[in-house]
Amino acid sequence: MTHRTIILAGVFYAGAGVVLGAWGAHGLAQVIGNDPGKLSTWDTGVLYQLVHGLALLALGIWGQLLNSQNQGSAWLGRAAGSIAAGVLLFSGSLYVLVLGGPSWLGPVTPLGGLLLIGGWLCAGLAALKLNDL
Repeated sequence: MTHRTIILAGVFYAGAGVVLGAWGAHGLAQVIGNDPGKLSTWDTGVLYQLVHGLALLALGIWGQLLNSQNQGSAWLGRAAGSIAAGVLLFSGSLYVLVLGGPSWLGPVTPLGGLLLIGGWLCAGLAALKLNDL
């Protein structure tokens, strides 16, 4: 992924998170009923999407700043790819499950969580590769 692609993914995830959060607060109950468990699950998906959208923005900017030094840039790319996929699987599966999707998607959520954790570990490895700037 290029730094531009990482930043654009972060912008998309964060912006879509705001839209999905607003819909969850104002329209979702009309679709699924006033089920507190489902509404809470939706909120969890939105929270993780928003946080990791901002993380992607930070990774893209970090990568752009390090572009000339190439310090840890491979790990930054791995981190961004893992986080982008993790959001899709984690938050995406929660949204689909809340909306009545197939129950076999349940095990997809923790896989997304593992990808998110892996992304943060890769970001940490990138940080370990840094020299003082």
